[in-house]
Amino acid sequence: MGQRESSGPIGHPAGNPLIDDTNRRLLDALGADPRATAAELARQIGMSAPAVRERLSRLEETGVIRGYRLDIDPAAVGLPVAAWVRVRPGPGQLSRIAELAARTPQVSECHRISGEDCFLLKVHVPTIEDLEAVLDQFLLFGQTHSSFVVATPVPPRNPRRGTRRT
Repeated sequence: MGQRESSGPIGHPAGNPLIDDTNRRLLDALGADPRATAAELARQIGMSAPAVRERLSRLEETGVIRGYRLDIDPAAVGLPVAAWVRVRPGPGQLSRIAELAARTPQVSECHRISGEDCFLLKVHVPTIEDLEAVLDQFLLFGQTHSSFVVATPVPPRNPRRGTRRT
């Protein structure tokens, strides 16, 4: 007998009644076109616009939908160099790394991670020299290891549940 797949998103308990098949279809449609109106979404999933608006409100209120974002191509605004930077803070410097990342505009993402390094940053800059200047700021508080983004064969996307094989 196969295992039953839980139905809640990461961070939510299994069996979350909010994430039913209709809401999954709604999230898929919204993910494909985040600017779609409630009427357009309603047509796509076979519901009324008021019912779609109510479902969207519930998904927003419960934190399933965390927000709506503008996606800008960094290269198009003069930031063609992207790098992932792992940071290993020196003793007592953990909070300083997070604070520095928060106030450094070139840092577009900052994640606390497991392993020897404590942080993973995504940095966008115009040139390699500019990356060096950003890294120098972090070197005051720990060690850095950088990897340049050469290509992005799978662009960022919203998480989706895959099918589990038993």
